[in-house]
Amino acid sequence: QVQLVESGGGLVQAGGSLRLSCEASGRTFSGYAMGWFRQAPGKEREVVARISWSGINIYYADSVKGRFTISRDNAKKTVSLQMNNLKPEDTAVYYCNRGSTSLGPGDYWGRGTQVTVSS
Repeated sequence: QVQLVESGGGLVQAGGSLRLSCEASGRTFSGYAMGWFRQAPGKEREVVARISWSGINIYYADSVKGRFTISRDNAKKTVSLQMNNLKPEDTAVYYCNRGSTSLGPGDYWGRGTQVTVSS
């Protein structure tokens, strides 16, 4: 069993920054790519960024390129998302996901953390 717990969400003004963290428990963090997804009200869940186990292969959605940075610390079993220059359209619940690939999300999700960006 894998548990993913997100933290770091909150309310911020446009142009501000937040740093999300996802902590994994259990042994099955090793070897897996990780991803961040988000879901805004009335919209489908979408991928924001994902990172390979090695950290070498990274993908960003076009909407966040140049503003968001994904990173991971395998020793601590954490994956982070640094979000800068936030925009109101970034408002959503952000979810951590284990096993994300270009084919879609993996099998485990966190419960999510709310990010609200005011204009």
